[in-house]
Amino acid sequence: MITDTKTVLAWHWAKMDLRTQYSNEPIVAGETLTAKGDLSLCNNGMHASLCPLQALRYAPGSMLCRVELAGEVIEGEDKLCARSRKVLWIANADHLLHEFACLCAERALKRTKVDDKRSWAAIQAKRDWLAGKITDDELAAAGAAAWAAAWSAAWSAARDAARDAALAAALAAALDAAGDAAGDAENKWQAETLMGLIRKLPECREDHP
Repeated sequence: MITDTKTVLAWHWAKMDLRTQYSNEPIVAGETLTAKGDLSLCNNGMHASLCPLQALRYAPGSMLCRVELAGEVIEGEDKLCARSRKVLWIANADHLLHEFACLCAERALKRTKVDDKRSWAAIQAKRDWLAGKITDDELAAAGAAAWAAAWSAAWSAARDAARDAALAAALAAALDAAGDAAGDAENKWQAETLMGLIRKLPECREDHP
């Protein structure tokens, strides 16, 4: 669907080096990037999503951008493609995503009634690591123990999330859960939880919510 609109507020995740994924242009707060040629969803244009959780599915990195799309806009199922994209603010959301992964992992363990202490310890280890209380090796050891617990228990939905020695595993489990049996309710919880964490970012200004 193609619409003409003045502006649309949206979300975009960028690489840590703040360069666009394909054209390698710099992403700078306050500046606008403009696409040339015919717009094509997933192929050509300035992309973003109305929901940060939807945008996360396409994230090449953990730099979160609040953006304003303008001009011709193509609407996809979970993303938009526009002629131009202005960056309103940028935040390093790396720690935020780790915390989001922990919350998703805890929810998965509760939903599947996992009581093995190793799985819960892995989540606490992640938070201790974020706080600088334990080393990378200690975090990896906790993750390995949780992985062993996952295979010894009769559960699957929380398996990858409990293994959260790596951020990607927990995020993948969280996003997969939103798309299958968990359905709309799980997707809504994840979207609201992620948005709640984003609102705590100092860069998240009231004039650009």
